[in-house]
Amino acid sequence: MWFACTPINILAAAMLVALLVDYCFGEPPARWHPVVWMGNYLAWAGRLFAPEIGKPARSVLSQLTAGALAWWVGVAGVSILAAVVSMGAATVHWVVQIVLVGLLLKPMLAWRVLRDEVRDVEHALQRSLPEGQQQVARLVSRDVSSLSEAQVRQAAISTLAENLNDSVVAPLFWFVLFGLPGAAVYRFANTADAMWGYRGERAGRDWTWAGKWAARADDVLSWVPARITAFLICLLFKGRGLTRLPGVAQQTPSPNGGWPMGALALGMNICLEKKGVYCLNVQGDVPRSGHIEAALHACAQVVVFIAVFCMAAVLWGVV
Repeated sequence: MWFACTPINILAAAMLVALLVDYCFGEPPARWHPVVWMGNYLAWAGRLFAPEIGKPARSVLSQLTAGALAWWVGVAGVSILAAVVSMGAATVHWVVQIVLVGLLLKPMLAWRVLRDEVRDVEHALQRSLPEGQQQVARLVSRDVSSLSEAQVRQAAISTLAENLNDSVVAPLFWFVLFGLPGAAVYRFANTADAMWGYRGERAGRDWTWAGKWAARADDVLSWVPARITAFLICLLFKGRGLTRLPGVAQQTPSPNGGWPMGALALGMNICLEKKGVYCLNVQGDVPRSGHIEAALHACAQVVVFIAVFCMAAVLWGVV
């Protein structure tokens, strides 16, 4: 019996290593975290071109161009670095290569920290509503001070569904297509959208046009993975709500976020609402105690499905 060392087998094994490391150890220290490095660059670059509120601003075209240029500079740096590291890993024994690539892929994934942060919302709500609001504020950018218990749970479950795509499925999708550079570029684009992709003011700066490119780029890169995520969730619930999903998904401003959120809402038969923005599966139950844990269990099963699929691909190479 020996291992058929093909690119597909190595990719699958590296994905399995990354998922196992994430499950066992979570995130690396901030000083060694590539996504933190990306965030540092984005924060620095954003201060150079995003206009401060109340001060004279450059033209819309200048802001849009500067934002796009800064985005492309970041993408170039990330992709070149990831490509160089990948080429270096390809020169060593295949066992070492799998471990190295898996360890380097891990920071592009964030299932464990997402799971823990969402679970902590329910734990905080059990203590008091203000503590629940404070915890969910770590996950969402909206004002949470007036949210009820049900609305806090809706925000947490919505974030869980959307980030199942952003933090697990999409990075792995781009990794399968383009290796480490693909996963790294996606993680950069998603981080750029989180920091720059706002309509209006954030942190004293106007991102309406300065962050437009970053927002649209993330929409493009997340388009296919978001629908794969939604399909996996529907598969988990034996197709429940699949025929209604396209209509429900269109109710969100994002062309992608509504797909995994809608799939989870329909599968669990709950209503996920953001006041004045969207209301997914309005006929569903209002989330109560226990729904966050049920949503976590469902999303964890999607992650397990991906891990099992990787394991099957690895075993396929053992002959």
